[in-house]
Amino acid sequence: MNIDPATFLAIVAMAVITWLTRVSGLWLVRFVPKGGRGAAALEAVPAAVLMSVIAPMVFMTGVPESLAAAITLLVALRLPLIAAVFAGVGSVVMLRMLLG
Repeated sequence: MNIDPATFLAIVAMAVITWLTRVSGLWLVRFVPKGGRGAAALEAVPAAVLMSVIAPMVFMTGVPESLAAAITLLVALRLPLIAAVFAGVGSVVMLRMLLG
């Protein structure tokens, strides 16, 4: 099996850049105030990431997926992120069974 050097270099470069973004995020968060608005902003990040992953599905698919996204949003506003993920997956499965 031969690996093209350009492909290998691209994979290594992407891995290094991914690692750098994660490490730089951990380094930069040290400078964010631990209380008040800084803490509130950091607490909002998981729900914002979840919505950014779900948003394209809402606009590109059918009614069951859109309703499941709304359910996920409501759950994410009140419960921990893992509960929102389970609610989203469960609701999309149930709504696809019910609505086709």
